Order: sequence, then C-alpha cells, then structure tokens
Amino acid sequence: MKKLIAAVLATTALTAPAMAENINEFRIGILGGENAQDRMNNNECLRAKTEDLLGVETKLFAPADYNGVIQGLLGGTIDMAWLGASGYAKTFLSDPEAVEPILVKVNNDGGYGYYSIGFARKDSGITDLAGMKGKTFGFGDPNSTSGFLIPSIEIPQATGATMTSGDYFGEVKFSGGHEQTIVGVNNGDFDGGVTWADGLGNWEDGYNSGALRKAVDAGLVDMNDLVKIWQSKPIPEGPVVLRKALPEDVKLKMTGLMASLKSMDEECFYGVAAGEAKGFMPITHDAYKVIIEARKLKSN
Repeated sequence: MKKLIAAVLATTALTAPAMAENINEFRIGILGGENAQDRMNNNECLRAKTEDLLGVETKLFAPADYNGVIQGLLGGTIDMAWLGASGYAKTFLSDPEAVEPILVKVNNDGGYGYYSIGFARKDSGITDLAGMKGKTFGFGDPNSTSGFLIPSIEIPQATGATMTSGDYFGEVKFSGGHEQTIVGVNNGDFDGGVTWADGLGNWEDGYNSGALRKAVDAGLVDMNDLVKIWQSKPIPEGPVVLRKALPEDVKLKMTGLMASLKSMDEECFYGVAAGEAKGFMPITHDAYKVIIEARKLKSN
C-alpha cells in the first residue's frame, strides 16, 4: 500500500506546475447520513490534521442534504468531500472540470464495493420485498447511491412495478438521510427502508462499516430488532474528491493525508470512514463510468 501511495504522489508531483497560488482557508464538506453534530464530531480530527498540514484555517461543512455538498463543490465553496458514487456522477455531469476523484475507501477484504441493504423490523413479519407490497418504504436522499439511485433501478426489476407510490409500495417516502431511515424503520414510521453497508462482518454489529454500524455505535438501534429483506448488487464506493482548481501542492498534501490517515490515527480514520476498513487508496474517474451512465438514464 505504501508503494501505491508513493506512486500516486510521485505521479501527481510530476504534473504539478512550478508555481501554485496560495489559499487562505480549506473547507471540507461532509455528506448527510447522520445528524450534523455527530458528523462534525467524527471529522473534527481530520479538520485539525488538515489545518496543521496546510497551515490555513480549516472548516467543516455539514449541509442538511447531499445536494448542499455537491453545490458547494460546484460553486467553489467546498474544497474536499467524500462523495457517494451517485453524488460524484451528478457533480461530474454538472461540470466535468469541477472536481477530481483521488481516493476510495477500501474494505477489509480488499474490495471497494458496498451494498444497498433493505431492512424492516423483525416483529413486522416482513422478510422480503413481497412483504413490502402496499407498505411504506423509506429511502434516504435523492442524491444517495445506496439510499435511492441503485434501489430505484434494481427494486423495480425485482417487483416488476415502478417506484411510484401506490404502484407496488403503498407509499415511497424520503427520510432525508441514512440515519433518519434507520431510526424511522426502527420507530415504525416506515415499514421498511434502505441504507448502506459493506456487507462484511456480522449483522448484529451492523456489519464492519456503513450507516448501520454507525447507528449501532451511536446506540440508536439493536440490530437484533431488524431483519434484512433485500440486498443490491455490489456498488462502487464513492470517491474522496478535491476541487480541480486547488493548487497542486494542496492536492498532493491532502491526498497524502487521507491515504495515510488509517496508519496515522486509527480512531480518527474509524470516525471519518464510518467504521472498520483497510484505508483510503487511489481511484480514478473510470471506476464511476457505470454509475454516471445510470445517473444519466434516470435523469432522461
């Protein structure tokens, strides 16, 4: 892994211009998925490390929805973010020159896929999508890959019906984020919902990483009260992106920081990465072409 990081840093250095303009602050956007304060707390260590590394004031931004981060990147008010694959696709389709993917979270098994997981309360008696017919299904954010894009493609293939309320499901609702969906199902606001997980480890723990693991860690749910009712095909984990217009030396430093975060500070990495994983490793735009095409099709 160290050789891989050294190689990507060397490659970036070769393309760096001799002169780079200075920045006077650095802004990190954090996608929704859990409440804003928890998001800020989990990323505070990254903010502090970035501030020390770059020598400029570093701020965290946790907008209410995914689109807040996407628009911040497009408008130049956010410099770095860990996007979902669908969020990256939307950003790229809006402006191909806005951001560049640099790294991806790699799971303990060495892969960088994850899953959209459909789930319900165990005491509801629902065990599969057939049991959800006529019921209320909760989805996260419209710009979430696992919280909407992939389920909206794959679930109709399984049910033979559209995702429109009343067609197969009684009602299709957006909760606003992964944590809200999990809490909503647990509380009975939705009969079922979807969220994301790496699919590794034990159900009882909320898997190794993902929104279910974060909810378990936060004491929001007991996984023994929930049951899996659906799982998507593997989805490519979203990239850590940097604004293309940033000075090359800043990009180089931030790529190095994120790539070495796991070995530098495991507790910080756990909070930033939403659980246990191998680390952040190099990725390119090509890994997301399939998701970009899927996003294009959905917008037509």
